[in-house]
Amino acid sequence: MTPPIDLVIFDCDGVLIDSEIISAQMLVDSLAGLGVQIDLAYVAQHFLGRSYPVVMAQIRREFGLDLPEDFEDVYRARLLAAFSDGLRIMPGVAEVIGRLARPYCVATSSSPKRVELSLTLVGLEHLLGPHLFTSTMVARGKPAPDLFLHAAQAMGADPARCLVIEDSLMGIKAGLAAGMVVWRFTGGSHLRGRSLSEPDDSRPALHFDDFATFFDLAPELERR
Repeated sequence: MTPPIDLVIFDCDGVLIDSEIISAQMLVDSLAGLGVQIDLAYVAQHFLGRSYPVVMAQIRREFGLDLPEDFEDVYRARLLAAFSDGLRIMPGVAEVIGRLARPYCVATSSSPKRVELSLTLVGLEHLLGPHLFTSTMVARGKPAPDLFLHAAQAMGADPARCLVIEDSLMGIKAGLAAGMVVWRFTGGSHLRGRSLSEPDDSRPALHFDDFATFFDLAPELERR
């Protein structure tokens, strides 16, 4: 791996936790109740990796939809209830974090409340606190590089020596714009069987679909 890596930055949804398929289906169902028909492929292409306010603004623009005042509150409550019932940690990721020989952190588009509940549900609450950075901390969320640059600065790392683990095109684009090395994790349920075509500004250094292979790809990052 070139250059050497001093910091590993994990996205949360779709990387640490297998949550994106739950979120996507909840959004499809909620919008269907308002007469808007989209599918999981549409959500994956247009919304994956973006913060909730950005997604809602895009829905308003594209569909000319005047969302009910309580739409956000109802959606978030239903989503968190669904997480409590069905959220799972991504297989192998806890073992990778436990064996990393480099500092690490999380940089996510999720709200602080959602990511706190999510990580706690799957036993990754030790990633909260100074290891956690959300889009509420910066002016622009992904695909802008702001969140990743903020995380690197806070962790005392040179962006060029950071490795980003992302699943979404928006996140990949943000990591590359920050000047970081980016790997795309494709093992989440939401990417299974879907096209992984990537535009020029969203092409990662490599793809992997199983955290069991992580240290085969970068043995120098494993604690001996």
